[in-house]
Amino acid sequence: MKKVVLAYSGGLDTSVIIPWLREKYGNDLSIVCYAADLGQGKELEPLKEKAIKSGANDIYIDDLKKEFLTDYVYPALKAGALYEGQYPLATALGRPLIAKKMVEVALKENADAVCHGCTGKGNDQVRFDLAFATLAPHLKIIAPLREWDMKSREEEIEYAQKHGIDVPVTKQTPYSLDLNLWGQSIECGVLENPWTEPPEDAYKLTQAPEQASDTPAYITVSFDKGIPKSVDGTDLEPLELVEKLAKLGYDHGIGRIDMVENRLVGIKSREIYEAPVATILFEAHKALEGLTLEREVSHYKQKMSHDYANMVYYGQWFSPLRQAMDAFITSTQEWVTGDVRLKLFKGSVTVVGRKSPNSLYDEALATYTEEDVFDHASAEGFIRCFGLPLQVTGSRDLKSKK
Repeated sequence: MKKVVLAYSGGLDTSVIIPWLREKYGNDLSIVCYAADLGQGKELEPLKEKAIKSGANDIYIDDLKKEFLTDYVYPALKAGALYEGQYPLATALGRPLIAKKMVEVALKENADAVCHGCTGKGNDQVRFDLAFATLAPHLKIIAPLREWDMKSREEEIEYAQKHGIDVPVTKQTPYSLDLNLWGQSIECGVLENPWTEPPEDAYKLTQAPEQASDTPAYITVSFDKGIPKSVDGTDLEPLELVEKLAKLGYDHGIGRIDMVENRLVGIKSREIYEAPVATILFEAHKALEGLTLEREVSHYKQKMSHDYANMVYYGQWFSPLRQAMDAFITSTQEWVTGDVRLKLFKGSVTVVGRKSPNSLYDEALATYTEEDVFDHASAEGFIRCFGLPLQVTGSRDLKSKK
């Protein structure tokens, strides 16, 4: 093997991988690092110097923020994709995009292999491996954490220190972090005990709800065909809109998620997430769908939302089924245009108003005032027909007891 493209974050795992690759495959191996800017901010600034210093030959750093939002995040938002009803899939959505770009670099560089720093009991290994296998099945996949003898992050820290590599963790604060515009995942350390309350130093995107303002903030988010377009009447580009909501979410402590989730490999894992923007937009989008989608479409889409979230979580982004699901979802979103008013207060997001030119809400039918136009007399016949199977079943059951 002559050349490999490594998914590089500058974190503990990928920092250690570079010298490990040289030890395993020889000093002649050309290591090309790849890093994607999905909104990590200052984390990316030292990457080039650090990668080269660690032994890499070259590094690509691509700004993918807009593509991430428009081609990955927004489809998941329109789908209502929340894994197990809570996790907005921030990390899971970033992996297929990173893998896609890594394949492009590998083809450009005539690389023999691609490499990632995913643990052998996590979900990301599946997401990367499936994406690589779909997009470039001829490339060898190297996953050092499934191969090397190091069993803990403490051992990795010692290995890094031995090779003179600076890593952004210590034995006292060994958090594993993954950050992008849609949220942050936080693992390891004391968080592995599901009875332990997360320390405040684990959070970066939100201040503690109890420290947030005693005055609620009211905002209006407007959508066009399921895509958020403006906040408080000001049209914003995707990145601008996300940055504005991120600031509001931070200020009001919005989007802290503490869950025990079912990983694909079969184990339960305690996960901490911060997702201020996702939390705000999912609540707003759901409210607008409630106003604009016909009942059967709404109910069927809720089932699809569950399946869509599972597919993203399981690394099946590039599957034909996910693409087919997008066609249905896009059809439903033709009607999801309008405004949603939200109240942000000490960690909570509450929908307090919604309106749409495509609303199916008819006040004259819903009201209990004298303006009511609903034909109450028709309800008796409807209920009789609707309940007929139960009535027949009940009659049979009574006869069987005699």
